[in-house]
Amino acid sequence: MLLETRTDRAHFSSMPSRDLDLGGFLSTLQMLIREPAVVGVEDSFFRVLRRELEEIGVSVYYYQGVLVAQGSAPRSLYLSAHIDRHGLLCTGPNEFQYAAFIAGNRSEQTGDSVSEQMLDSIAGRFVGQRVQAHLPYTGTYQGQGAITRSYVCPERHNLIFELDALEFLQPGTPISFLDRLKVDDHYISAQLDNVLSVALVLHLFRHGFQGTALFTAQEEAGRSWRYALAWFQRLHLATDRLIVLDTSPYPTRESADEQDLVLRRKDANGAFAAGLTEELASRCDSLGIRYSYKDAYVEQMNRSRDKPMSLGRTELGRLVAATNGSISGTTLQIPTTGYHTTSETASINSVLAALRLMMSFNDR
Repeated sequence: MLLETRTDRAHFSSMPSRDLDLGGFLSTLQMLIREPAVVGVEDSFFRVLRRELEEIGVSVYYYQGVLVAQGSAPRSLYLSAHIDRHGLLCTGPNEFQYAAFIAGNRSEQTGDSVSEQMLDSIAGRFVGQRVQAHLPYTGTYQGQGAITRSYVCPERHNLIFELDALEFLQPGTPISFLDRLKVDDHYISAQLDNVLSVALVLHLFRHGFQGTALFTAQEEAGRSWRYALAWFQRLHLATDRLIVLDTSPYPTRESADEQDLVLRRKDANGAFAAGLTEELASRCDSLGIRYSYKDAYVEQMNRSRDKPMSLGRTELGRLVAATNGSISGTTLQIPTTGYHTTSETASINSVLAALRLMMSFNDR
């Protein structure tokens, strides 16, 4: 068992959520989920996010591939969350491909990312999925359809989709999965990766966070770290206090529910900042939050696998490797099931744990 605490789950779930404003958080998440943010075509989502941040009153700066928000203590803590979500891209007459893996992005792939390794396994998940098309820059709605077939093309090494009712679309048009937030007493579901983290950071700013947040594009295509790196470099900044927020996939609900939050000491690129990782673990201990380490989980699972799983190449790991550690930190992830679908599911307990943990930084 990889859990680092033995906190009783019923005790944690019974803690009052009103101080965390769970209702406000879910309203924010519900609003953001309705906005398209297909990989590589995120402009319209950036504008929505910028509006929400400017209404809070924080300073907002927009660069290519990254929107930066800063409070009154911008160097106290850095957060990063990618905004892009999986969808399709029209690449020819009645031809649609998985946006993250179109030809322009293949050069970024090395074969050992979690997304690549899961490509075959998710190929058949989308039949019947409703989709909606948008103009690339403005996000203007163009129409709806449904996926009738999806398969991996052996020549193009990409997911190919057949749709109905959208034959009129032009190449370059993004098509997002028609998605709405579903909430019950114990779980939330939607295409949560990674709008869940975006909503979390926005919620933190609304409740007093004064550090810096980077909202990055094209993480699912392996490019977001370049945009984050360019921002740090243009300001000549170095830090070991960067927390990258994301979801973390698990194969079953039981395995996901074994922890409230997921930490990492490393990924396939190397080690993270031990001090900040230990600080998150210490805060979890003091708050009664159960956590595990994803790298330890993968290594344990690999002992009984014929084909080892990848530790993953995260945005943070790429930053650490590219800067020889001058930009470092750790990751915080919410465990989910149904990875890369509109039914990706997280527990309310995990959401409350993330809110409680991250809002504890506001007390600094």
